[in-house]
Amino acid sequence: MANKGLIIDVDVRSHENNLFHRTREIDRERLIVRRGQPFSITLQCSDSLPPKHHLDLVLHLGKRDEVVIKVQKERGAGDKWWFNHQGAQDEMLLTLHSPADAIIGQYHLTVLVMSPDGRILDKSEKIKFHLLFNPWCKDDVVYLPDESQLQEYVMNEDGVIYMGTWDYIKNIPWNYGQFEDFVMDICFEVLDNSKEALKNSQMDTERRSDPVYVSRMITAMVNSNDDKGVLAGRWEEPYSGGMAPYRWNGSVPILREWSKTGASQVKYGQCWVFAGVACTVLRCLGIPTRLITNFDSAHDTDKNLSVDFLLNESLERFDRREKADSSWNFHCWVESWMRRDDLPKGNDGWQVLDPTPQEKSDGVYCCGPCPVTAIKEGNLEVKYDAPFIFAEVNADIVHWIIRRDGQRQKIKVDKGSVGKNISTKSVFGDFRDDVTLHYKYPEGSQKEREVYEKAGRRVTKPTNERVETRKLELSIKHAKPVFGTDFDVILEVKNQGVREAHAQLTMLAMAVTYNSLHQGECQKKTSSITVPPQQVHREVLRLHYDDYGKCVSEHHLIRVKALLEAPGENEPIMAVANIPLSMPELLIQVPGKAFVWEPVTVFVSFINPLPVPLKGGVFTVEGAGLLSNTEIHVKGDISPGQKVSVKLSFSPVRTGVRKLLVDFDSDRLKDVRGAATVVVRKKYNPVFTRFH
Repeated sequence: MANKGLIIDVDVRSHENNLFHRTREIDRERLIVRRGQPFSITLQCSDSLPPKHHLDLVLHLGKRDEVVIKVQKERGAGDKWWFNHQGAQDEMLLTLHSPADAIIGQYHLTVLVMSPDGRILDKSEKIKFHLLFNPWCKDDVVYLPDESQLQEYVMNEDGVIYMGTWDYIKNIPWNYGQFEDFVMDICFEVLDNSKEALKNSQMDTERRSDPVYVSRMITAMVNSNDDKGVLAGRWEEPYSGGMAPYRWNGSVPILREWSKTGASQVKYGQCWVFAGVACTVLRCLGIPTRLITNFDSAHDTDKNLSVDFLLNESLERFDRREKADSSWNFHCWVESWMRRDDLPKGNDGWQVLDPTPQEKSDGVYCCGPCPVTAIKEGNLEVKYDAPFIFAEVNADIVHWIIRRDGQRQKIKVDKGSVGKNISTKSVFGDFRDDVTLHYKYPEGSQKEREVYEKAGRRVTKPTNERVETRKLELSIKHAKPVFGTDFDVILEVKNQGVREAHAQLTMLAMAVTYNSLHQGECQKKTSSITVPPQQVHREVLRLHYDDYGKCVSEHHLIRVKALLEAPGENEPIMAVANIPLSMPELLIQVPGKAFVWEPVTVFVSFINPLPVPLKGGVFTVEGAGLLSNTEIHVKGDISPGQKVSVKLSFSPVRTGVRKLLVDFDSDRLKDVRGAATVVVRKKYNPVFTRFH
């Protein structure tokens, strides 16, 4: 028969399709396209299509091809796949049009050559492609109209994560690496291992058209608490059997290790690592996403919009329950951009998604998506997890003292400290954007009070009653100390009264983690003091490296608490200060120009600032498009004041502006970081033309 074996070959035209669909960074050989945007493939034929014969196109997707889609021959209502084709001699150009709400995933396309009487004369079924969300398409629910935001929130592989304390914000670079080799495949593997996918693969596949469903699955799957998720969380040493959270520079080694070990949890993550991995997966799938840091973040376990700290008379934490309320110096989550057709009007735009396993939602450790506008307006009935997120940025902090006789005394209520300086990386560079006003109205405003009332938080209304002012004031002052040095903390007691004041001042300095886990006592002091009227008394607490160096956590944080008790004062006065210890920086030098596929040499150095030698020194280096996670071990000890230098060579694999990230760790000095920008160029060979 003349038309037997009509289709000889198929060209998926991945180079041009991937360029038009902005997926070229993911892969140039495999076809990867975005929904709601047409793409073309070429059929190489032995002959032109005989008269009255036609083509049928069928799509299969799902682990076992459970979902079957017949592609229509003409444009339908806009919610169906359709195709058109044009032939010329021995070639046929097929253009496929996917709906803007198509299912994301890997598709298998079968092209059938059909006879006029409906028989299959030939077929080609080895055509595969991946389909992603399309934030450039107006009809896609993840559509984002701002190109500079799309470049940052979808295309940028380099990030900045803010951490530290609200009044001493520091940052670390993070390699999202969403376009690195096989990361996209691992992202779909993450979805395939969710409880929903394993329970009912067809239903899960059909729901993958919805970014609300997909993003919620990702918040469940980035942590491994109740499924085959990616990361196990651990919030204090020892980190045996895994990598300490502060040693990760990016998401790619984590995702690759999870995939390589057959979906076994990777150890260990903390909030910024969970958020970094979630950001990688969501950007890779085409959902605009940014990483958010909330300073002084509340974890309200009993849903009363109040975080209660119980202390004994020595200012030590009385309540050591694992599920006790807590306040974190900072907490990271992500926001993803999408339209919320499942909610009433006014809930579109940025949605909070939190993959850190804190509380269960619908029986699973996941959180979100929840509209940021719902948090700002106090609409806590909105899906998903609005009450928990509202408390993270709005809860009261209440300190109680449990007396020796068991009596509980409220000593400090802080209504304004939670949810400060909410931060994300700017679209215009490596600097901080403050997005606090996206989450809450200005502190003390009428609108803020209305929102609190709506959300059920206790509101202190202004009254005309005369409030008795305190005669004594207590404050804690400190410089910005460097880790490894001795430094002073000054406690000031001011007497506003007209009589001499006698009081007892208790001071406690302790090492804590960023989420308030107690690591050990550094210094404690109790003094009986006398303060003349209208005078200030100062007490100095000297902190020596020998005292804090043994117990300080990898977050390099000292918390100082002070309690002032005076006869005649109604209640004790308390002050708390978090003192971050600043760290040295790594010096990274990249001499000369960098060209793709040609060796580049990098020099990394730093000086040991501590008064003790460092053992087990290791540098970890990585960068999207430059090199994968690489460790360089330092031989021998590094003496106090000694400069250590290492040299590293690698060949960049992709052009463009790239970030090289380096981290140094040792027994006594951890999480020392540095980053360098590397511009990778294409090498052009000059073409000589001979003129006659």
